[in-house]
Amino acid sequence: MDYNVITVLGPTATGKTRLAVQIADYFNGEIISADSRQVYKGMNLGTGKDYDDYIINNNKIPCYMIDIIEPTEEFNVFSFKELFNKAVSEIADKVKLPVLCGGTGMYLSAAIQNYKLNQKDIHSKKELEKLSFEELKSLYFKLNKSPHNTTDIVDRNRIIHALMILKSGNDNYADTSSIKSFTIGIDPGREEIKRKISSRLKIRLESGMIDEVKSLMDNGISHERMVSFGLEYKYIAFYLKGKLSYNDMFQKLNSAIHSFAKKQMTWFRKMEKEGVRINWVESNDFIRTKTIIESAGFRSS
Repeated sequence: MDYNVITVLGPTATGKTRLAVQIADYFNGEIISADSRQVYKGMNLGTGKDYDDYIINNNKIPCYMIDIIEPTEEFNVFSFKELFNKAVSEIADKVKLPVLCGGTGMYLSAAIQNYKLNQKDIHSKKELEKLSFEELKSLYFKLNKSPHNTTDIVDRNRIIHALMILKSGNDNYADTSSIKSFTIGIDPGREEIKRKISSRLKIRLESGMIDEVKSLMDNGISHERMVSFGLEYKYIAFYLKGKLSYNDMFQKLNSAIHSFAKKQMTWFRKMEKEGVRINWVESNDFIRTKTIIESAGFRSS
């Protein structure tokens, strides 16, 4: 068997975490999160940190890359790549199987495709300073086509700083040619994804997601910073500032999450066109998935 990582990917609200935990439990693995917002402490309901999902058969499956930095700190694909490589080594040292799980396309590509940005598109700082704000944004989105949040594009200086990080990060990009991922994708179909998104959003709002955002803002996270995290944090921050009614907030947020899920699927199809084989399943049915994984040569612990 050539594979040394199992990856579970899919659009938001499809049950990736629970399936990954069952896989890790059965195949003696530990989980690495590929989610660009779950790295932040205190951002729980809005990012879908379903802690109970990590407990199975009275055993808590370890998970890397969750709750590792404060919301005031910066994190990007290069930060992820460095910590991903470290986590894979640590898990392998335990003679366990790394199970990568998430939906942030660029992080997944960085991990299993040895994804590199196009360095020739990144100019020197002096050249970047000559560009307009819109030109800088266009360049940023050319290099980062599916950002989960917009922390890097609040102003000119932050975009320039982000682009220089991309350049320096690409200069020192760690090799992941040794990563051979057997990849599972969950795709229940567009209508079912929409239903799951809307249902989950209602549950999270009822469970205190607005209080979570309010608490973060009360503890010094600025309105602008909350907006930059996108999706739940953006629209709830607008609601708390009185810029949206509750109904408008719900409708706009629900629609934005649907659009985000569609973009995620577009990224995954792009990965397939680039040579990544994704074994698609319609749900997080472990029995069905286990059979597919065992067909690739994996065996239970």
